[in-house]
Amino acid sequence: MARFFALSLLVLPIIEIAIFIKVGQTIGLFPTLALIIGAALLGGVVLRLQGLQVLGQLRNNVSTGKLPGRTIADAMMIGLAALLLILPGFLSDFVALGLLLPPVRSWIYAGLASRFTVVSATSSYRRSDQPDEPRVGGPGVIDLDDDDYRPQ
Repeated sequence: MARFFALSLLVLPIIEIAIFIKVGQTIGLFPTLALIIGAALLGGVVLRLQGLQVLGQLRNNVSTGKLPGRTIADAMMIGLAALLLILPGFLSDFVALGLLLPPVRSWIYAGLASRFTVVSATSSYRRSDQPDEPRVGGPGVIDLDDDDYRPQ
């Protein structure tokens, strides 16, 4: 897995540069730069809009007592999509646009969820109104009436 990650860090920029060159030859330099800058701006807008929407869904899930696993996964994928849109490159933009589509996110979520086992644990604390030992007259306690205490 580590080798795959290291190899992808080397290969993906080379692929992005090759796509840049091909698109630049086809449509020209300035339209290519305009597409890259437009994608970066779109990434910022998407991050803001979708991020606020997902935060609202997360708040609703927590307030109703639902597990927010799906909402958190959507938020992570939308955040990754926005990051990929902000980074320059057509391949990363293509992957980002895929991550913004809800059916693609559902497919990825289903694939990831099948690989994990969710374990839920609960704990509770109950405080009794009647303590085990009475507080009045316990060991080390001196009970005084109002007449027994005189301030000096």
